Amino acid sequence: MPEAAAPTAPRARRARRKDARPGEILAAALALFAERGFAATRLEDVAQRAGISKGTVYLYFPTKEDLFRAVVRQDVLPALAAMEARVAAHTGTATALLAEIAAIMLDRLNGELAAIPKLVLTEAGNFPALAQFYAEEVAARGMRLIGTVLARGVAQGEFRPLDVPATAPLVVAPILLAMLWRTSVGRHAAPLIDPAALLAAHLDVLLRGLTADMPPRGLAADLPVRGLAADRP
Repeated sequence: MPEAAAPTAPRARRARRKDARPGEILAAALALFAERGFAATRLEDVAQRAGISKGTVYLYFPTKEDLFRAVVRQDVLPALAAMEARVAAHTGTATALLAEIAAIMLDRLNGELAAIPKLVLTEAGNFPALAQFYAEEVAARGMRLIGTVLARGVAQGEFRPLDVPATAPLVVAPILLAMLWRTSVGRHAAPLIDPAALLAAHLDVLLRGLTADMPPRGLAADLPVRGLAADRP
């Protein structure tokens, strides 16, 4: 009967609303982290942005650190998992795969997600536990992903022998530079850096070096770079 069905509708809406709350809280948190940074974002601000009470935020995320970890696990780690699956399924050249993964990384960091690595880099000294969490669950995993592609290129004879752990950060360096510029100086100055053009130029130079027909330890082996950090007081 229609009269019997009516009382269940509000309950169903409330149930759907409750199920959606964690996602709404995380979306509000990511937006505020992007606008204000980690230290300046308060849980009551997140609650207000999400349109709920502060107590509801605490119910799902007892601390701001828990909230940050949840944002990373919802918005960053699935993207990493998708890239890992792409690498595992790829049957083409390592050159094409490396360019594709780098482009995906740049695209993922072209929106609000740029706030996450910037936040970690700028506030690591004040929140070392979050820095360690990000390093272990995101940065190290990303470096392993790039390293897998580089090692595959070497194994297939596509890339010359190289130091994979030392080379992997070179792939993501321009992506981080573009992200940091856009979220800092780029907000207040003329756009001096075109992220897509920067990445394309960087990959052109990098891939020419990776595929160059030269000894594995060429001219760079004679440059006094490895001892610089150790020589500093």
